[in-house]
Amino acid sequence: MSIFELITIFERERNEPPASINALLDFYQHKYITGDIDISHYRNIYHYLHRQGAISAHEYA
Repeated sequence: MSIFELITIFERERNEPPASINALLDFYQHKYITGDIDISHYRNIYHYLHRQGAISAHEYA
């Protein structure tokens, strides 16, 4: 999955672009928590976005 595909899904569901790559990661974390995506899909997205510089809100200390 490319960054463009991830953004397109975000925009389709939220009717706006993500404010940041971190917001995109948080969106997909929420989709995982609510059961909309499975763990393997979430892990792939998480690692991909993390390599792009995304930091989860849960990673802030």
